[in-house]
Amino acid sequence: MSQLLRFPSSVKRDPAIAVWMREHSGELGAIAQGWFEVMGDCGDDVRELLHDGHPTACVGDAAFAYVNAFKAHVNVGFFRGADIADPEALLEGTGKFMRHVKLRPERDVDATALMKLIETAYTDMKGRLKAE
Repeated sequence: MSQLLRFPSSVKRDPAIAVWMREHSGELGAIAQGWFEVMGDCGDDVRELLHDGHPTACVGDAAFAYVNAFKAHVNVGFFRGADIADPEALLEGTGKFMRHVKLRPERDVDATALMKLIETAYTDMKGRLKAE
């Protein structure tokens, strides 16, 4: 049995995500939007949808990452984050599969390391799909 979270309804550009971004237009929304764009730029096979109320990026129909804005921070999350390399120790969480990076406006993040995590999650998911 596959342990991938699959969304056959994912599309190249989901209008619901544009609405979510407009509704989160402040500083936290800008952070979320910027990192979601990085996810979308990973490859031509990236699809998206709004899942559980937050923008989710998929390789085809397999979710690999998401963003979510809270009152004081943004999470950049990874559906198989427990399995990807994190040399800069950015990932938080203790779940069986998922991990996230918590971003706060007043605290700088190592953008290069976070971009690498996103790319790693994308590449990892591509590999998992190929192995199926």
